Amino acid sequence: MFVRDRMTRNPITIAGDITVMDALNLMKAKNVRRLPVVNKDGRIVGIVSEKDLLYASPSPVTSLNVWEVREMLHLLTVNKIMNTKVIKIDEDAPLEDAAVLMSANKISGLPVTSGESLVGIITETDLFKAFLKLLGGKRTGVRITVVTSGAKGVMAKISNAIFSCGGNIVGLGLNELEGSGKESWEVTFKIQGASKEKLLESIRPFVQNIIDLRDQ
Repeated sequence: MFVRDRMTRNPITIAGDITVMDALNLMKAKNVRRLPVVNKDGRIVGIVSEKDLLYASPSPVTSLNVWEVREMLHLLTVNKIMNTKVIKIDEDAPLEDAAVLMSANKISGLPVTSGESLVGIITETDLFKAFLKLLGGKRTGVRITVVTSGAKGVMAKISNAIFSCGGNIVGLGLNELEGSGKESWEVTFKIQGASKEKLLESIRPFVQNIIDLRDQ
């Protein structure tokens, strides 16, 4: 799965000379929390978040009167407060690279580019939806979580055991267990076409432990 598969294409953008108030109103109208800032050539030159705009607004305890506040917000432009050190990602990058960038930089969204052109935006919500899809979260079936060795060929044996009892894997998640003293994995399968009883009988010889088993 790549960034291009989960991003929102043709994102809403703004020019740097738009006012803070207009940017806030646009975010509210379009229900977005960040806006890429582009120049006349359509190249991204900055990004501004809802938090940036709100921090730029006067505090409720400011000594300014309501008319002065309104005038200030109508004069302050986005290019004065936007982040010009834009962290972005190419549309052909693996999806996990976007997750790594967001986590490392503590941000919730990334502009997506193709060459120098802005082609989309990907957010933590998009990653969450991808996570659900990989685990088969919206599919019915049997969900089983096991602990197994990380040795070569073990996953193939488990998969063959599932197929041999009529099961079809429609979701999969792997988590390396830390501090186990040896290479062990916690693996979650979402399976259709086989009962819990048949699955237990088929895969038990190939796993170390069965943590959870349920219909969903």
